[in-house]
Amino acid sequence: MGKSPRFYPADDVKRPLPSRKSKKNAAKVRSSISAGTVLILLAGRFRGKRVVCLKALESGLLLVSGPYKINGVPLRRVHQAYVIATTTTVDVSAIDVSAIDDAYFARAASSGEEGEDEFFANDAAKPAVVSETRKADQKKVDAALLKAVEAVPMLKQYLNAKFSLSKGDKPHKMVF
Repeated sequence: MGKSPRFYPADDVKRPLPSRKSKKNAAKVRSSISAGTVLILLAGRFRGKRVVCLKALESGLLLVSGPYKINGVPLRRVHQAYVIATTTTVDVSAIDVSAIDDAYFARAASSGEEGEDEFFANDAAKPAVVSETRKADQKKVDAALLKAVEAVPMLKQYLNAKFSLSKGDKPHKMVF
């Protein structure tokens, strides 16, 4: 045991509370996931769909696309915990997604406080509309991605097929 300190502060020393806003280190992406890897989505609106990973974003999320023309999955961000990486890969070196980052997906700020009546009135009035820039970016990425998918035989049908497990499915025996 050491010598006890001579001075004890009269009041507790205040420490700043942890903030969720401060920049954290980006999550490490699994080694099985890289640009061009075909992934299976496990959760969300597109669960069971196979998508192509385009790149890992700064936030640690993955930028994926269906492509939209094949299976209806648009450019979107996905957390790596909600995907299964397959061994299938696509050459995505020709696809330029350098302009797409986390800020690209940010929502427009709402205009201040709304009352209850305005909230429900706005809900019914305007459906979700995709901006023209998003549509143009989707078409640009899809065009390049479709060329890469067409180069691999049977990949288009593979991406279009939905992944699911049924009650009778058994895992393969692992040999060590």
